[in-house]
Amino acid sequence: MVAKRPDGIFPRIGTDTYGGRLADAIENTCAEHGVVPPPRQAITEGLATALPDTEIKGLIASRNNKKVLKPSAYRLVQAGDEQVLLLMCDVHGAAVVPWDLNDRTVNCWSPPVVEASQRVKDLIAAELALHEARKAEKTAEKERESCRRAAGDDAYAAQALAAATQKHEDAERRVRELEDERQALLTALGGRRPRPVVRAAEEDGEPKAALALAEQPYEVAVHMQRYAAENLERAGKTRGYDLAESLVDAGQLSKGMNVLQQWQITRPDGTVSKLWRLAAVTGNNRALARLNIFRVRPEHLVTGMPQSLLPMPKGKKADPELLLLSQREILNRLSDRLNEAVAKPEPEATDPSVRAQKIATVSAEIVIGCTKPAALEHVLRTLNVNDHLRGIQPYDEDARLIALFATLVDAYARESLLAEVLAEAFPDARGADLLDLVGVRDALTANGPLDPLKPLVPAGDDVSPTVLRDIAVRAITALVFPEIPPEAPKRTNARTVRDTGRFWPVVRGTLQEPAWSQTKAKTAEARTRLWSAAIAQLFLHRGNILSALGLFGVPETAKGAGQDPRSLKVLLLRAEAGDAAAWAALVQRMAPALIHAPQPFITAGQGSEAGEGRKGVRRTPKSALAALTLAYTATGAPNISRALLLAFAKAVLEHPDATQPPEAEDGEPLVCYGERHWSEGRTPITAGMVIAPDADGRPTHYVADKAWFDETFPVELGRPAPGSPGSTTTSPLAVSSTDPTATTVHGAPPADPHDQLATLRRELPARVELVEGGYQQAVDSAHTLMTDFEEAHRLRVQLGEDALPAEQRIEWMEKLTKARAAAQASVTTLEQVEALILQV
Repeated sequence: MVAKRPDGIFPRIGTDTYGGRLADAIENTCAEHGVVPPPRQAITEGLATALPDTEIKGLIASRNNKKVLKPSAYRLVQAGDEQVLLLMCDVHGAAVVPWDLNDRTVNCWSPPVVEASQRVKDLIAAELALHEARKAEKTAEKERESCRRAAGDDAYAAQALAAATQKHEDAERRVRELEDERQALLTALGGRRPRPVVRAAEEDGEPKAALALAEQPYEVAVHMQRYAAENLERAGKTRGYDLAESLVDAGQLSKGMNVLQQWQITRPDGTVSKLWRLAAVTGNNRALARLNIFRVRPEHLVTGMPQSLLPMPKGKKADPELLLLSQREILNRLSDRLNEAVAKPEPEATDPSVRAQKIATVSAEIVIGCTKPAALEHVLRTLNVNDHLRGIQPYDEDARLIALFATLVDAYARESLLAEVLAEAFPDARGADLLDLVGVRDALTANGPLDPLKPLVPAGDDVSPTVLRDIAVRAITALVFPEIPPEAPKRTNARTVRDTGRFWPVVRGTLQEPAWSQTKAKTAEARTRLWSAAIAQLFLHRGNILSALGLFGVPETAKGAGQDPRSLKVLLLRAEAGDAAAWAALVQRMAPALIHAPQPFITAGQGSEAGEGRKGVRRTPKSALAALTLAYTATGAPNISRALLLAFAKAVLEHPDATQPPEAEDGEPLVCYGERHWSEGRTPITAGMVIAPDADGRPTHYVADKAWFDETFPVELGRPAPGSPGSTTTSPLAVSSTDPTATTVHGAPPADPHDQLATLRRELPARVELVEGGYQQAVDSAHTLMTDFEEAHRLRVQLGEDALPAEQRIEWMEKLTKARAAAQASVTTLEQVEALILQV
């Protein structure tokens, strides 16, 4: 005999039969509207197991002997170029998990690099070991106190007390060691966690309208879900009212959008559980508040609910270590327990059965179809951003700016200008026309790897994480500070309207800026903040976004950033060869890495211009960059050499990709330069830190930090007095006179010939490499030209076309003859250089 289902406020979930009917109805409805449905398993295990059986009955209708959704149960939404089919229904109040990818907490996540994921595992192991060590410490403390209070004064008691005291001291030392290890791991992670990687779910090899997380161990899944919930709660504290009490008092007043998402969890025994759940795209704070009211932890829903938290009915044996994986079983047990509690004569007002009555079921919109599943994550993220940007809840400044930048990238893509602005910013790209714009959009917003940017790397340059990050920084700069056409010369006195080009109106419309002629310092500061927040997403260690204020002014905001189109490789070689302009451009490329470093070299403006003794020397970000730039040509800084500058530049550009902490060549321990006189409390040395170079460019025993930077490149270096030796911006090689008694333009004695020879010997290798690269590029261009002419000749013969006019052929031959003559002359010059090499 089947027991009657208990009645109550909290609903029970429908059976598998209803789940199959719902899946049939959704698949048939999606086919009618031409959209792709979720995987069938996602519907039966993630959606149907969150709906009351009476709700499923009300959603389904029969038409032509097949199940379909009722017209009132769904709606089709246009999201940009994509269409999304939404199911409108009531779900169990505890059936929705907060989305990890909520844009309000985007600044709490770091790029999803492999090294960071491994450090998370190490951090979890360190936290577990620390927890056990603290338990052991408490046990040892109790044993010591027990021995101290024990009666007797014999030798055995004294020995026991000494042993217990030593055991307690060892336990305390072990706790301190593990705390230091944990802090080092947190520092290596930049205080954040790598963003979860989400992709479109697949069924039979085809993408479907659902999302799937990458496979992760059980401990990592629990840690990441707790981390996401903690940061979501922190972001929700800026709300002007208590959301949980509002839900308890009035229920949920607005719908939230949800998507089906799969968590793939690797258990300790090696088995993999693939759990489908509903994730809140919008209304994440409400989803978390509902779970808190039900007293359900989000990590338990996605990794398995311990049966001890939802025990079986009385009289049945339960396994305390069993994890409930079925969402239907979890929600039914929760409803049964709450219905039983609310049926008591006088339940407590703080009991979930009383507090959760008005959110026993909540209205929701669930994604059950879309036209392009591969772009579903981006579409949902955009809807989340739009919902928040137009909402009434306050944003964290960083998160708001990141969301605004994502909107800007989408605006370029919507106007079909994203590829054009990147092609214009990278004239030497190996294949700008081969860009995967969806991948580029994800890369620039830090929602995917940087690999889609490879076509923007110049031909002949190696593709490395450093190069791709530099490409991403330049691309973001081009989008935020687009170039406008130069002003045409006026021919009449008639009033003309300045042509701002195709790109600036996109920025103005997205950021809601005033007219171009009204660009002022306030606009420049707002645009710089946006740029800084977007750049910060590319780095594991996130610095203060205000550290970039002053790097861009009104001219760059109005007319474009004016970036140097040369690659990092060329700039480094040019700087090594003595090109001051190349070094200045290289410093601009280094600026983001100087800000977002484990030990930041550039911070937001600190100090005081009025009282240096009270707050320290005033140091703005612009001052730090100016000092580093002028250090290349300054003659009044004897401790700075070109070798030091170049070694520092290479280390800074490569530091975000380091996987291991730096080590001294002789094996001695490293310490931060500013902490070299400290005996304890030193900062742990982690991956990404830079060893300070000496005057010869060799590594020292100190880690470069802001103290080293400010001491090596002081404020005075960035503001040399006019006419002083330190203010010269010309290279020492600029002196062309051969008279040893001649003086320089500023009246200073000429450079020592020994120094000139040493400088030339140091710079000539880079100049030889630059010439080699230029010739290789010319050879490749000539080969490509020959291949194209051969193909044109073959096609002409095949098609029987007439020859080109004689005038055009003569013009081309004259140009190539001049090029060949120049090449032959350069060969003679190179032969002379070869002879001179033997004499240097």
